[in-house]
Parts: sequence; C-alpha cells; structure tokens
Amino acid sequence: MKGSRVVVTGGAGFLGSYLCERFVERGAAVVCLDNFLTGSPRNVEHLIGRPAFRLVECDLTGFVHVPGQVDLVLHFASAASPADYLRHPIETLKVGSMGTLHALGLAAEKGARFVLASTSEVYGDPLEHPQKETYWGNVNPVGPRSVYDEAKRFAESLTTAYRNARGADTGIVRIFNTYGPRMRPYDGRAIPTFIRQALLGEPITVTGDGSQTRSICYVDDTIDGVLALADSDFAGPVNIGNPAEMSMAELAETIRDLARSSSPIRFVERPVDDPAVRRPDTSLAEERLGWRPRIDPVTGLRRTIDWFEKALTTYPVAS
Repeated sequence: MKGSRVVVTGGAGFLGSYLCERFVERGAAVVCLDNFLTGSPRNVEHLIGRPAFRLVECDLTGFVHVPGQVDLVLHFASAASPADYLRHPIETLKVGSMGTLHALGLAAEKGARFVLASTSEVYGDPLEHPQKETYWGNVNPVGPRSVYDEAKRFAESLTTAYRNARGADTGIVRIFNTYGPRMRPYDGRAIPTFIRQALLGEPITVTGDGSQTRSICYVDDTIDGVLALADSDFAGPVNIGNPAEMSMAELAETIRDLARSSSPIRFVERPVDDPAVRRPDTSLAEERLGWRPRIDPVTGLRRTIDWFEKALTTYPVAS
C-alpha cells in the first residue's frame, strides 16, 4: 500500500474518517473529500497536518477533479441516519446518483479500483431472514426511507453498469448497522440515542414494542471488511456485518446496564417502513475475503459508551 494514493468521499464522516486513518497508517496518501453536510472536520483533525493526508471541502454532486495519481476510490459520501436523510432527502438522492456517477468517473479516469459503500437497507423490510446477497429486497419506492434505500440501490446498479459496460474495477459492500466512537450523539440512530439517553439519565426511547431486531457490527470489524474488499478484485456485492442479532428492547437494556444507568425504557411510535428484522448472512465474506467479525457486542458497546462519556461534554446538541 505504501506509495499508493486513495480518495475517500465522505471521508470526514463516521466510517470515512476511519478509512482515512487506516490508509494513512498503511503508508498511503489520502485525499479526503467531504461537504460536511453530516460529516465534520473534527473526525479527521488528528490527521490534518500530516503530509500524507489532504482534506478538501467538496460537493460530490458537482464537478469532481483530483489531480495526479489515484489508485483507489472509496465512495462513502451519503447521509446514513434516518434523521439526516429525512432532513436532507434531495441531497441524499443526489449523492447516491450524481455523486456516485462522478466518483465512478474519477475512478475510471484514473484507472483506479472503486468501492461503493452500500447498505443493508437495500433489503428493505426483508422477507428473507437472514439476508443473503442474492436476495433482491422488499423496499417501498415511495416511502419516507426510499430516499436512502433507492439511492443506494441505484448506486449499486450504476456501479455494476460501469463494471459490465466499461470494464471498471469495482466492488460493492453492503454494510450492516455499524457503531462505535465518532458517531454523533444526536444523529438519531438507535445506538447513539440509547447511549446518550442512558448517560444523561433520560428515558431510553425504543420504537414500537421493541421486538424488531438488528445485527450490530463494531466499527473496527466493518473497516477490516471494507479493506479486505478494497484489497481484492471481488465485485460483490458482499455483506459486512455481525450476525449477532438482538431485539431493540434487548439492545436498550444492554446499553443501560453497561452505562450503569437507571433510565427507564419508554416505548414510542415506530417509524413508517421500519424493518422488522435485520441479520446478514456473511458466508460470502468469509469465503471470498477471509473476513469475519471479531468484536462481540458487549465489548464494542462498552468501548463506545466510554467514548460517549467524554464526547457528550463537547458535542453541540444540534450536531
């Protein structure tokens, strides 16, 4: 990897910042592109000033140009939490469509490998459980979540078209419910919300009756999976996630216990089209990439809670 040059779109976001960090550690030069709609320079501030790292404010839905050599493009630019993409629906659709087109164009121009960050949300509210990569999904194309779900489905289709029609070297990773340090405490997703509420002694708000499930994957494991795909010639799509499935009520109780909190659990209205179940079949990742998650949910949640205890004193409420 030493001597290579990597572009990370959405590089100041949660996952993007870890990718920037890992590639710098591996000896690559990294160009981080972000418009800071949901990302923040604070996520990569420890890299700013290092010769191998460059942060560029850039709207990927406009013209994108990176001079010089590029060996790998990782397209991670997108709002990811429901609160964000419901607040920015047009921007979410544009970055999934025009942004993907421009990122693919950059990779094609440079002869670089391209890796698309897709999502388990392409499966929608699944009728197959666990979800294999061969499952086509159950998505409402006009529901409130469609701005994210369909943007990612289109991005997968466009990436595949570039591979089939133009011979581009591409890979697609479907990411399942990643969590860890650097998540925004107020981003609206379940884990940061539960942790924030538990640490502040507020009621922990679980949607519906709490029986819906998720499979949560610690950020280090997710990044290892993305790197394994980037280092391969595999096209995917490939699921990267932890098959350890738990109900939302169980997740809330686990977080409350780990945070040593006495917060009550309050059940609130469940969002429209909220998936009832979510669990990846990761056998393809094991077979083709030699990857499997290593960090159990309790260990990962404990690390995340420790980080949030400090972050809550510095993050603004509006973040």
